[in-house]
Amino acid sequence: MYEIMSSDEAIRLIRDGDCICVNSFVGIESPVELHEAIYRRYQRMQSPTHLTLVSSAGFGVWDENRNAEGYIRDGAVDRLICGHFGAMPSTKKLVLEDRFEAYNLPLGCISHAIRAQAGGLPGALSKVGLDIFVDPRKEGPGINRVSIDNSLVKYVEVDGEEFLYYKLPKITVALIKGTAADRKGNISFDDMFMSGDALSICQAVKANHGKVIVQVDRLVNTPSRPRNAIIPGCLVDAIVVVEPEQRNDAYTALTGSFEIPYEEWSSWTEKIDGLSSKQSRSGAAGNIIGRRASQELRVDDIVNIGIGLPEMVSRHARKNGMLDNITLTVESGGIGGFPVSGEAFGAMIGAASVYDMANQFDLYDNGGLDICFMGALEVDREGNVNAHRSEGAFAGIGGFANITAKTPSVIFCMTFNTKGLEVTQSKGIVTIQKEGSVPKFVDKVRSVSFSAKRAIANGQKVLFVTERCVFRLTPNGLKLIEAYPGIDVQRDILSQLPFPVEV
Repeated sequence: MYEIMSSDEAIRLIRDGDCICVNSFVGIESPVELHEAIYRRYQRMQSPTHLTLVSSAGFGVWDENRNAEGYIRDGAVDRLICGHFGAMPSTKKLVLEDRFEAYNLPLGCISHAIRAQAGGLPGALSKVGLDIFVDPRKEGPGINRVSIDNSLVKYVEVDGEEFLYYKLPKITVALIKGTAADRKGNISFDDMFMSGDALSICQAVKANHGKVIVQVDRLVNTPSRPRNAIIPGCLVDAIVVVEPEQRNDAYTALTGSFEIPYEEWSSWTEKIDGLSSKQSRSGAAGNIIGRRASQELRVDDIVNIGIGLPEMVSRHARKNGMLDNITLTVESGGIGGFPVSGEAFGAMIGAASVYDMANQFDLYDNGGLDICFMGALEVDREGNVNAHRSEGAFAGIGGFANITAKTPSVIFCMTFNTKGLEVTQSKGIVTIQKEGSVPKFVDKVRSVSFSAKRAIANGQKVLFVTERCVFRLTPNGLKLIEAYPGIDVQRDILSQLPFPVEV
């Protein structure tokens, strides 16, 4: 039976050595007060300690002095297992300093491994991750030199087929953020952007005889409608009521509390972009890339669009009228709306449906998307892509590996080079005013996020759309299939590449 507790009381349920699973998505819907209560207790008592933290999509709030950053930095955590670290600025630095173990697994594979535990299974099989960095035959999931646990991902063969087997440590504590708890302890997510892996996490914790702690905005007397109660009260141990932070009307719109007609998506996007400190500034190059990439869309496509440069695809799809003829999706579980960027990434404007994250990755993993648009840090002579790690920095693979593994058309949106690149376009003519100093086409990528060999074997169509040209992946590497007006093929493309391409 659940109890209503203060955050400090609830955190006493956590023991040294526990494996905590956090339900959040990059920078949204994290149970901030529960994390900060852990930090307060750790400062006083040096406990809980030797913790393992697991999260499909990460659990930061873009602030190194809030949420879990403090107790991670002070030494309470021995091990982190996350799909994405982007919203955790302090933690990312400490990982690269070898301060504790840190593992990066594909977001959807963590989600499915959590669901496996909920069903009493030790792990989950997946074809996602084969031949990329997480494959133990390549690098494995460890990010730094102290991360040598080889139990998290194993290569296996079943009935003559190749798989990776993803196995998480037993989850013993759930930290969840919900909207309301009714008098039976049932938890609803009505005013939230998503519910993520909440139910699977709670079921897994109960299978492991652990504790479920839920932070909510309010208590309600009337039980929620059964279908709206994502977590049943019988799975909850502690409920912590925390006054919600004031939310701007623009962000409130993302909860689905009221309908946003398609014709208003543009104005709401502008309102939300104006509030975010993570706005995209892509300039002329981004517009060229977004406009060209959007031409690959077809009526009735089911689509995923990544963050950064790929976001320009959705803007141009809106301008050319295609946006109303396709279905956009986002990894957190939203379908049929318009994904937002910046600090609220994971939420959608005007979503038709928002379901559990594991179900969304079922769709991605089974090839349910028609096309996806992704960013890239590096591309090599074979067509392999690095999208998760650069020199001295990383964000993590996130849902990238799941999304690109089986989608029939994969469109990479990237500049030809970076750091100083200046491009203009006038009356359709593209001019390279200044080349960037950091190439994006390299002889060999630093780490593989996308395997060209596997894409060819899968029969996927793969394009690399830049601000000056378009390449297509072939069994022999890259083929130049298009150069834009104003671009000199030899001077602006071939002479800039460190490897030959088919023309």
